[in-house]
Amino acid sequence: MHQLINHIVEISSRRDRTEINSAMIDALLDLFHPRRLTIYRCYAQSKKAMVFACAGTSANGVYLRNAYRPDVAYCLNIERDPLLNRCRKELSAVLDYLDDGAHRVVFPIIRVNEPVYLIDLVLSDDFSADHRVAMMGLIEYFGNHIGLLDYGETDTLTGLANRKTFDKHLFELLGKAASDAGSMADTPTRRHAKAGATHWLAVCDIDHFKRINDSFGHLMGDEVLIMLAQTMSHSFRFDDQLFRFGGEEFIALLQPTEEPHALTALERFRQNVEKQAFTRVGHVSVSIGFSALRPSDTPTDVIDRADEALYFAKRNGRNQVACYERLVAEEKLAVKEIAKGEVELF
Repeated sequence: MHQLINHIVEISSRRDRTEINSAMIDALLDLFHPRRLTIYRCYAQSKKAMVFACAGTSANGVYLRNAYRPDVAYCLNIERDPLLNRCRKELSAVLDYLDDGAHRVVFPIIRVNEPVYLIDLVLSDDFSADHRVAMMGLIEYFGNHIGLLDYGETDTLTGLANRKTFDKHLFELLGKAASDAGSMADTPTRRHAKAGATHWLAVCDIDHFKRINDSFGHLMGDEVLIMLAQTMSHSFRFDDQLFRFGGEEFIALLQPTEEPHALTALERFRQNVEKQAFTRVGHVSVSIGFSALRPSDTPTDVIDRADEALYFAKRNGRNQVACYERLVAEEKLAVKEIAKGEVELF
C-alpha cells in the first residue's frame, strides 16, 4: 500500500502528458511486473481511428515518446489489432488468453464515449485478484488525472487544444526543428531531411464573423465556432495539431510535408467549411494564411509570416488559402523582417 501511495503522489505531481506516462509506466512495472506494457494515445476524429504507442516496454527496455506529437512510425490503425478494436467498441476492459497461459488485458480511458488512452498489459497466469483490484484503481486514478490535464489544455467551447497548449507545442517544435537542422548532415535519411518537407503553421480566420454575431447573436456565433472546429477535426490528418487561438481564429500545425501537399490539406479544409450548412446562419467561409517553420524562428516570426499571408487572402477576396513563401516568390508580398533587438510579447 505504501508503494502504491508513493506512485500516486508521483503521478499527481506531473503536469505534462509525457511525464505522466513515464510515472505511470514506473508504477505499473514496480507494482505489478507485467510481461509487456503499452500506453496508447487514441485519435478517433480521423476517418480511421488510430492509436499511438507513446510509452511502454520492449525487448530493449522502457521507451517513452512525446505524447503530444504522434510519430507515424509508432502509430497503428486500431482495426488491425482485434483486442484494441474490441476495447474501443465495448468501452470496457477486455481480456484475451495467450498460448503460454498468460493473459492480455486492455483498459480504456474514456472521454465522451471514445477512448482517449488504452493501457495494454500482458500479465502472468498467477496474477492475483488483489493485484487486479489495485491495478484497476491505479488506472482509474491515471484516467482522472489525464481528465484534469485535458480540462487545462482544451478550449472549453470547441474541444480543440487551447492557446496555452499551442504556445507550449510551438516552442517544443521550434526547438526540435533547430535540433534537426544541426544534425541533418549526419542523418541524411531522417524524415525531416527530405527536400522541401517541413512543418507548416496555418492561421485560419472565419470571414465576417462579427457580422454573424451582430446578425444572429453570440449563441449562434458560438455554434458556428463549434461546428467549424468539428469540420477542422475531420479535415486534417490525425497527427496534425489543431488549436483555437482565440475568438474566430484557429491554428493548424501540419506534420512535415512539401508545400503543395500542405496547400492541398488546407484547401480541403476551406472547401469543407464552404460546403457546410451552419444552423440558421447558412454558409460561412474561412481565409487561411500559412508559412513554413524554420530552425531559426521564434514563435512571433512564424505567426507573423502566416498572418501576412492571411491578410493578403482577406484583402484579395477572402475564402482562399495563401502561402507566405509563394507570395514572396511571386513578389506579391515583401519579405517580413522581424526586429530581433525588440522585446516581443507572446
